[in-house]
Amino acid sequence: MSLLTVQDLGKSFGGVKAVDGISFTLAPGELLALIGPNGAGKSTTFNMVNGQLKADRGSIRLGGQELVGRRPRDIWRLGVGRTFQIAETFESLTVVENVQMALLAQDRLLYAMWRCAADHKRQQAIALLEQVGMAAQADRPCSELAYGDVKRVELAIAMANEPKLLLMDEPTAGMAPQERNALMALTKQLVVERGMAVLFTEHSMDVVFAYADRMIVLARGRLIAEGKPLEIRDHPKVQEVYFGSGKTFEKTQESAA
Repeated sequence: MSLLTVQDLGKSFGGVKAVDGISFTLAPGELLALIGPNGAGKSTTFNMVNGQLKADRGSIRLGGQELVGRRPRDIWRLGVGRTFQIAETFESLTVVENVQMALLAQDRLLYAMWRCAADHKRQQAIALLEQVGMAAQADRPCSELAYGDVKRVELAIAMANEPKLLLMDEPTAGMAPQERNALMALTKQLVVERGMAVLFTEHSMDVVFAYADRMIVLARGRLIAEGKPLEIRDHPKVQEVYFGSGKTFEKTQESAA
């Protein structure tokens, strides 16, 4: 059973087809990696699912609800969370206050935040921080955190609306290898525990092959391959798009080890 169903999705900018008729599905409890070389259409696809861009054609359905034409805020309320390539938190607020702000937004109380932010659902915010291993630092300003910890806080913020679908844009960008693996292992754990789905883009192929259940590969706006990591690693068209000839993902990973 699919949670997310994308059919014949297309988006052009002027005469350039950034995304050209792609289709894929995503099931609950699944991590799906969206990869491709620069200019493949990954960000455009991501932003259409999120509602930041409106598709020119095609359909994006979450369960039985059409997302095309809805605003990002409305899509968020339907149960779509998101993290960003550059972590977005309020540095002047504490860790727990950042999560409380997300809970205020969920309850449509953002405009009253000056009155009730400090007390609003603090225990629920702490519980979310416990899930990402940050409860002990709840009262520290975000400005004092290491970048890997900021990413964990951002993940807790993204979980505030109890998402059915989590979109993660380059989740491990700027992180050391140990931090990358810790964050993705945590994400995998949350997926299993909550039964949610994750669609993520990622340039670190070691992360993709270690944690993705399935992968879809774009090139010049078109979907050229879809399958499990081992199938994609050995796919000749994918290797040609990434490397030309004479090189493979396996060799690249070995040289990076």
